[in-house]
Amino acid sequence: MLILRTPDDRFVDLPDYAFEPHYVEIASGDGATLRVHYIDEGPRDAAPVLLMHGEPSWSFLYRHMIPVLVAAGHRVVAPDLVGFGRSDKPSDTSDYTYARHVDWMSATLFDRLDLHDITFFGQDWGGLVGLRLVAAQPERYARVVVGNTGLPIAGRALSEAFLAWQKFSQESPVFPIGKIVSGGVANAMTPEVIAAYDAPFPDDSYKAGARIFPSLVPTSVDDPAHIDNVAAWELLARFERPFLCAFSDQDAVTKGGEAIFIRTVPGAVGQAHTTIVGAGHFLQEDKGPEMAQVILDFITR
Repeated sequence: MLILRTPDDRFVDLPDYAFEPHYVEIASGDGATLRVHYIDEGPRDAAPVLLMHGEPSWSFLYRHMIPVLVAAGHRVVAPDLVGFGRSDKPSDTSDYTYARHVDWMSATLFDRLDLHDITFFGQDWGGLVGLRLVAAQPERYARVVVGNTGLPIAGRALSEAFLAWQKFSQESPVFPIGKIVSGGVANAMTPEVIAAYDAPFPDDSYKAGARIFPSLVPTSVDDPAHIDNVAAWELLARFERPFLCAFSDQDAVTKGGEAIFIRTVPGAVGQAHTTIVGAGHFLQEDKGPEMAQVILDFITR
């Protein structure tokens, strides 16, 4: 496994992103060692709010949510998935599997950081990976919030928008990360913000993880991730701790995706599920402070 590491100078003077970097080292699963980056703000003795990003973003996505949560007295942990942000980036698409992403985050959040009493929020692949972690060790979680995400298994229809995105990710000769993110928001992003989403990827050799992610969604019963996700759904069908959906109103990729959580997860019964109005797929970018307040209100309730 050839592992790339984005130079630190790529992360200098990014807009509204002055968080101190933190790192842990974990096994790659292929005999190598990976350095994983995470933000860790607020009092270390407070119960953590865990924020997990998706594709093709990184913890920069949470820059407007973190200060709101910290100001309310919470510890906030926001990791960069392997292949993204300041985390190491294996250079071959074959280095990435759904199971490895789950294992890498389990090693980071459970084995190294040993998080407990977690309030979890996941969007996009942050939910696909994060909900697998909830299912693996549910006793670590106090409550769960999901937005614009899912836990796909074979046989469930995928949106036309997602299928088009999946096709683009594999066939487009260019893969402009910042412009891709800007295409998933309701409000125009500045050139500086677009550049910040590009920062982790000096050239295409760093984009193997971003390129392959959409293809890791299980669409066949023969896909090992299908079996693992079915098992995760079996746990979620017994998950009684509070579970909240906060999807946005302008996301063609996951529109309607909250319904299966609301009807399946016992902890979702009677919760104040909400729609984030005026936000696209990357609702943290469009409505970050509002999304943070939804989480705070949920914790209070």
